[in-house]
Amino acid sequence: MTKDSLLTPDNHAVLLIDHQYLQLLAVRSHTNESVVNNTTFLAKAAKIFKVPTLLTTAFAERQALFQEVQAVFPEQTPIDRTGLNSWEDQRVLDWVKQTGKKKLVMAGLWTEVCLSMPVMSALEDDYEVYIVTDASGGGSTEGHERGVQRMVQAGAQPLTVAAYVSELQRDWSREETADDVAKLFGEHGGGFGQGLRWEWQLLDLKEGTR
Repeated sequence: MTKDSLLTPDNHAVLLIDHQYLQLLAVRSHTNESVVNNTTFLAKAAKIFKVPTLLTTAFAERQALFQEVQAVFPEQTPIDRTGLNSWEDQRVLDWVKQTGKKKLVMAGLWTEVCLSMPVMSALEDDYEVYIVTDASGGGSTEGHERGVQRMVQAGAQPLTVAAYVSELQRDWSREETADDVAKLFGEHGGGFGQGLRWEWQLLDLKEGTR
């Protein structure tokens, strides 16, 4: 039996907060490449598993959303705000309520500001919040770490993108998503993804000699 503490495709929603280029330029806790890769990894996984996903921006006329993330949800216009705390925007609250989910997975830029504020607010409103730390980033390593520390102390649960995707897939016999997830790891999954690519190449070579 699946424990309620684990994430499943149908028990949560995803909020991707302010993954924009001007925000990214000021990130110092992670490389820009890793933030874009991991955020895209997270967005694509949510789509594969049909998880309700919301995109938000701040001052979108001055800074665009990551093209790679927007391309995953081309039909969606991000909710654009002027405030730092997206949880204070009624449109965001309405969207969350409409999903009917009490578990929320969040990632955003910057960790210590535009991610921490809505996470703290959602926790206060009795939501169960998971933060994807490697699809987020801070203005400094200390800023990111203190932001994560503060959210965890308040009750948020930290995880990485790879852990998130693995938790949703859970069993490779779930064929409806297994192939897409394997390809996703191959594209965005770092060392494990490279291992999969190597394995696929070996299989291709073996099939070619038959």
